This record gives sequence, C-alpha cells and structure tokens, in this order.
Amino acid sequence: MSAETTRFDSGSAPAGTRTGPGSDPGRGDIPQSGGAGGGSGKRPRRRGERGPLASFGLHATLLFAAVIAVFPPLWLLVTSFKPKSDTFTIALISNFTLDNYDHVLNNTKFLTWFGNSLLVVVTTTVIGVFISSTTGYALSRFRFPGMRPLMWTLLITQMFPMAVLIVPLYNLMSRYGLLNRPIALIVTYLTIAVPFCAWMMKGFFDTIPISIDESGRVDGLSPFGTFWRLIMPLARPGLAVTGFYTFVTAWAEVAYATAFMTGERHLTLAGGLQTFVNQHTQDWHLMTAAAVLIAVPATLVFGYAQRHLQSGLTAGATKA
Repeated sequence: MSAETTRFDSGSAPAGTRTGPGSDPGRGDIPQSGGAGGGSGKRPRRRGERGPLASFGLHATLLFAAVIAVFPPLWLLVTSFKPKSDTFTIALISNFTLDNYDHVLNNTKFLTWFGNSLLVVVTTTVIGVFISSTTGYALSRFRFPGMRPLMWTLLITQMFPMAVLIVPLYNLMSRYGLLNRPIALIVTYLTIAVPFCAWMMKGFFDTIPISIDESGRVDGLSPFGTFWRLIMPLARPGLAVTGFYTFVTAWAEVAYATAFMTGERHLTLAGGLQTFVNQHTQDWHLMTAAAVLIAVPATLVFGYAQRHLQSGLTAGATKA
C-alpha cells in the first residue's frame, strides 16, 4: 500500500496544476504567450536593434551622403566630354566629344608635366617609405639618448600649417639654388610625409612581437637583416598605407608645386592645371579633361594599395 502511494505521489501532479510541455511542476501554472488569448504574437525587440523608422532614416542619410560624395567627380567626368559651349549646361552629354582630351594631350605640355610629377612622386615615395620604416622600427625596438625629443619633434612638425612653411622653405630653396628643380619638391614633400608616416609605422611595428626579432638574432641575422627579412614582410599593411599617403602627398599637392616651380616645362600636374583657368583664360572644359587624366593614376595606385593591404593582413596572420 505504501509503495503504491509513493508511486502515485511521484508520478502524478496535484489537481489544478498544469502538466505537459512548457510546464514546470515546481513553479506552478505559468501563462504561455503567443497562444489563443495569450498575447499579440509580436517578437520583442532586442537591445540595440533598430526599428523600421530608424533603419529607414539611417539608410536615407547614407544614400544622401553617397550622392553628395559621388556627384562632384561624376559631374567632372561628364563635363570633360562636353564642348566648350556646353560647359555650364545642366544637360548630361548632348554633344559628346573627345576633343578636350585630344587638345590636352597633343597641344599642351601635359606629358611633360606628367613626367615631372612621376619623377617627383616615385622618388618621394621610395625614399619616404624607407626613412619612415627605419625610423619607426628604431623608435619601436631601441632605446637611445634623444629618443623622446625625436618623437616630440616628429609630432610637433605636424602642428604647423602648410601656408606658414612656404616662405621659409622658399627662402632655403632659393639660397641653395634649388628652385625649378625636382629636388626642391622631393625634399619638401619628405618633410611633410616622413614625420606622420614614422609615427604610423612605429604603431605597426609595436604590434609585431619582439620574439621574432630575438629569433632572428639567434639565427645569426644582423639587426638590419632582422628588420629587412623578418619584420618588413609582416609590416606590409603599414608599408601600403605609408606608400599611399606619401604618393598622395606628392601627387595632389598644389601650393609648393606652384611656388617652387615656374615656367611650363618645370611644372608638375598640379601646377599645370592652373594654366587652364586663371586670370587670362577660362578653359574649364580642358581643365576637367586634364583632371580626369590626373585622377586615373591615383585611382590605380589606390586599387593596388588596397589589394596589397588586404593580402598583407592575411599573410601576417599566419606563420609560414
């Protein structure tokens, strides 16, 4: 009798208590939502989840910002295919023509400007990346007298606006006879790019474990061999960003290029653009065509730097 009573007490529930799926004998009867008369059936919004109105506002804002960002270069491209008489018309392309590009390439010194810019940019980029990487590596790995003043010097040089430095740099270049020479722009652009890039490269080198340097020394590598053969391949993302920043600094700079270079055969692309629109001429159709041609190499370099940056991140994440 007692055994049957025990089985009855452990296997059955008291009257008035719900049994079955979703019930907890120890917690009593809990209403279930989502059933008939048990709620509206709406899924509760999780914390951080945007509502429909907020999502619409966000996407509308992003679309508006994208239109603002894309419109100027798109209109520049459209205008470059218009004749001079249609330059300021709001129509897209009513009279398509390639005469603007033909005139820029064949009747101006655009190719000379391009060669001058290419010489300045390539030299500045190669020297700037090398100096920035070696300086950043030294600041990241070594402790030497004057290290902190050097870091402060690199930082303080970024505080001076470009307009303040034009006159003293012009006087220096004039004193040493460097005006109208590519070396003047190369030295100037290095003074702009190297301090910032050195700080940036120091940050990249700080993320690379020092144990890699120690393993290189154990294998008999010199400090420079360790830097060149082990650390530099792992710092590809930093090198790509540094190279692209140095390239843009030298390719798109206007103030120094027009102050230090005079005469059409000495101009770079940035200075050559001003020959199309100035106080004497207003050839906007030619300037837009030249601007499109100038933007093509910058776009190609950006695409290569982006691909190289992604591959560098992937290569640096695994050990060969």
